[in-house]
Amino acid sequence: MAVSAAPTPNPNAMKFQVGEPVGGPATFSAGNETDNELATELLALEDVLSVFMTADFVTITKSSSGSWDAITPEATQILESHFPG
Repeated sequence: MAVSAAPTPNPNAMKFQVGEPVGGPATFSAGNETDNELATELLALEDVLSVFMTADFVTITKSSSGSWDAITPEATQILESHFPG
C-alpha cells in the first residue's frame, strides 16, 4: 500500500497512513535523542518538530514556518522505505 497523507484539524500536523502497524503509541520530539530509526529520519527533515506513531499511521508536526510542500514528499519517501507494503 502506498503511503497517503491527509491534513488534520491542526494546520501544522499531517497524518501519514501507512497501512500496516507502526508501533507505539509513541511521540518523538526534535532535539531529543531516540533509538527509533524511523523517528530519527523524520525528525531530521527541516522544520519537523515532532513525530507521533500509533496503529497504522504517523502524524508529523511541523513548525509554523515550515512548508508541507517540502516536507510531505520527503516524509512519504522515508515512510515508504520503512513500510514497503
